[in-house]
Parts: sequence; C-alpha cells; structure tokens
Amino acid sequence: MISKGCEQCAEGGKMVLFVYGYCDQRDCFYCPLGENRKNVTDVYANERLVESEEDVLQEAKRMDALGTSITGGEPQEAMDRTCRYLSLLKEEFGEDHHTHLYTGITGGRENMRRLADAGLDEIRFHPPLELWGDLHGTEWEEILYTAREEGLTPAFEIPGIRAEPEFLEFLDEGAAEFCNVNEFEMSDGNAQRMKEQGFELREGHMSAVEGSHDVLDVMGDHERVYFCTSVFKDAAQHRNRLKRIARNVRRPFDEVTDDGTLVYGKTWLSESELQTLGVPEEFYTVKSEHVELAWWLLEELIEEGDAGRGEVIEQYPTVNGTVVERTPLA
Repeated sequence: MISKGCEQCAEGGKMVLFVYGYCDQRDCFYCPLGENRKNVTDVYANERLVESEEDVLQEAKRMDALGTSITGGEPQEAMDRTCRYLSLLKEEFGEDHHTHLYTGITGGRENMRRLADAGLDEIRFHPPLELWGDLHGTEWEEILYTAREEGLTPAFEIPGIRAEPEFLEFLDEGAAEFCNVNEFEMSDGNAQRMKEQGFELREGHMSAVEGSHDVLDVMGDHERVYFCTSVFKDAAQHRNRLKRIARNVRRPFDEVTDDGTLVYGKTWLSESELQTLGVPEEFYTVKSEHVELAWWLLEELIEEGDAGRGEVIEQYPTVNGTVVERTPLA
C-alpha cells in the first residue's frame, strides 16, 4: 500500500520542510543528518535556507508542490514553529495540500491536537531501535490511537535495519495505517558510525546497506508495508521533484534534461552584438558580465564564426543553482 503522501513524493510533488535540527534521540548511530543540518535551528525548504515565511511559500510554488513533508531533527521539539508552518501552508494552498510529519518521539495528546489543528494530515512514528518488539503496552501503542482520535493518520516509518513482526501486528490490529520501511543507507553523516557497527555497503551501490532487503522476507508480503529503495528515492522522488521545479523556472531557451537539470549556453558577446546578428530577445538573457542563451544557438554562432568562445552549462534548477557540468566551446 502506498499512502497519499508517498504517492505525491513519488511524483516529486512533496516539498521537504526541515524545521529543526536538534533531537533528543542522541544515540541513533544511523542518523543520516550531515553537519549542516545536525544540531542547528535553521529551516530549509528543500535545499533552500529559509529566512522568511515567504521563502517557504515561494519554494512550494517553484515546484508546484502537491504537499509537504515535515522533518528534522525532531519537529515535535519545535512545536510552535512546526505548527506555524503547517498553518501557513494550509492557508496558502488549501486543505488538499497534503502534509505528513516524521517524528522519533510520542509527543502526547496535546501535541497531536495542536498538529491536527494546524493542518497536519499524517504522522509517521519512528520508535527507538532498542524498543522494537516491545512496543505493545507502552506509550508508543497509546499514541497511535491518540493520534487517530485527534484526526491524524498514524503510521510507522522505519529504516530497514532488521525485520520486526510487531509492526505487522499493529497494522492488523488497526492501530497504524501503514508501515514504510526505508532501505537502510549510509550517508556522509553516518558512514563512520555505521561501519563501526559492522554494516557494509551493498555491492555496486553508493549508499544502500548490505542485507537491508532481507527485511522483505518477513514484512514484504503485507499489503500495508511499503519498502522504499535508495534507488527509487534518487531516480524517482528526487529527480521528479527537480523536473517539477525545472519546468516552472525554465526560461524559454533553457532545456530541461531527463535528470531535471537545466542546460543553456554562456557567451561574452554583448547584447548589441546579438541584436546585430539578429538573435531574438526571447533566446537570451543579459547578465552583468555575460549573456545566457540557448545552447544550440551558441553552438551555431561559434561554428559560423560569430562568437569566439562560450560554454554550455548544466545546472540544478534549485535556488543555489549548483552547476553540474561546464563544457567549453571554441
């Protein structure tokens, strides 16, 4: 089963809103956060550093966001901020803007009520690894029912460290709506700790951990368990999100690639020289020290001797516009 939030994520339609970098669960050796996100109070909308509420709305509009996922750190450790952003998004985009939140703590009824009142649709719990298999009869079982009573859709989202039948029991009992299992991964933020714990990369993979797929032997046949692979996250979720942004921000002369990047040309011809050559205005944009234009047009200008040099630029469509590749032409 794929939840509405996951469907939107697969389409690249979920904005990722990182609201708070601190977390009380300090002993999670597999925490993937890098140094720029861990133990910070900064807010990020996708890769964009948020300096005002308008930045959040602009980023959502840049990608035609269908919904937003709230993450951290621990969003429940910054409830005022988390609830404010939820309300902001619902006020701007309406009730159909689907929201879900990842949390590693239970939080209690008051938090569930506040989150629901602010506009949260779905809450995904990640209990501490050391409690897996012993969650019944604890606050972790209670919070599932409490969240549902307050109008939220309760679910589990766990890393594929090992199979745990107890999560299936919660599904069958009607306590949790679904359980997402993420393929266990190494990142720059956790690689050293993971290796110290004896985990190794799967052969031929950049981040997937060996053995994570074994979880499927026990949990994979349940209709409300979804296994999210590292390849799918990169090839579908992230790439589709980039494509959505690229289609919205592209200029008439930018080419959008299958990877969601933008390709254009860069020349040091002046605007008057381009006008003399008869280049239509919609095929270029004047910058302070250069001109950006259709890459294929730049190639033609150079081949015909009308331009001495130039570059073909491929870059991400994000606010920081990181350049992926730069190809000189002469």
